[in-house]
Amino acid sequence: FQDYHGLPAFKNEMVEFLSALRGKKVKFDPNNLVLTAGSTSANESLVFCLAQPGDAFLLPTPYYPGFDRDLKWRTGAEIVPIHCSSSNNFRITPCALQEAYERAQKLGLNPKAVLITNPSNPLGTTMQRDELNQLLDFAIAKTLHIVSDEIYSGTVFTSPEFISITEALQDRNLKDTEMWDRVHIVYSLSKDLGLPGFRVGMVYSSNQMVVAGATKMSSFGLISSQTQYLLSRMLGDRDFTERYVEENRRRLRERKEMMVSGLRSAGIGCLESNAGLFCWVDMRHLLGSDTFEAEKEVWVEIVREVRVNISPGASCHCSEPGWFSVCFA
Repeated sequence: FQDYHGLPAFKNEMVEFLSALRGKKVKFDPNNLVLTAGSTSANESLVFCLAQPGDAFLLPTPYYPGFDRDLKWRTGAEIVPIHCSSSNNFRITPCALQEAYERAQKLGLNPKAVLITNPSNPLGTTMQRDELNQLLDFAIAKTLHIVSDEIYSGTVFTSPEFISITEALQDRNLKDTEMWDRVHIVYSLSKDLGLPGFRVGMVYSSNQMVVAGATKMSSFGLISSQTQYLLSRMLGDRDFTERYVEENRRRLRERKEMMVSGLRSAGIGCLESNAGLFCWVDMRHLLGSDTFEAEKEVWVEIVREVRVNISPGASCHCSEPGWFSVCFA
């Protein structure tokens, strides 16, 4: 039987790859890396490690619909939305964080963590440094964990650049503090290297209790030794991975510009974005009324008449009707 701690050669190459994607501004310890069968398993394992039934994870909206499954179905934890607005391009604010925290308490839930996706799915945007600092200030004040899902970190194709939560921690001189042990990263190779079928995910944490617990849980969803060996050889070819990531970014930028241009010519705008495989498209002017029922009607018409399936904002828990997630890659 294989060692469920993972092959050392693969973990060593993974932390080098993670550091390279972040411009080598931060370093990662392979001993703090837990391998999982995709980021779905990584997210669920983290919830099991951090939370009890009745605990709440605060998530900024709009968010990836799969989190309703990944975080809640088997763990007993709950999700409380952090409502973000188009008025500031759906950026997280201290007021929105506080409102979600208080709403969780009114629901009889214990706020345990804030989970962010950076770059964002479905917005296709990266969090700015001031947002990350505000989030850290809030987590420190409330003694919360932060889970940063960074599976799109290698897709950033234009400025502003990607800033990892680890870089923000480091710049604040928070290394080896209590907050350092309450920050956890989720990552996978599905998006940045186009390998969703390989089911390679991971949790990175400096919290040794989390690492120990997630490692034990990883035995329920191991990455095969053959897969780890193959990917360790591939990631070890630095020239290949660097060229692949750069070419992928170039193609994503080209595809995004093509789609945004086409939509603009049809009188449809998009949120300005710089990462990911999708755009957050504004179709509010096409709604018959400012309701989610009207949003659904537009979605049904697009599916039936245009034969394109896009994701209505309601599925991403957006608080404003009329926004849609449209994939371009």
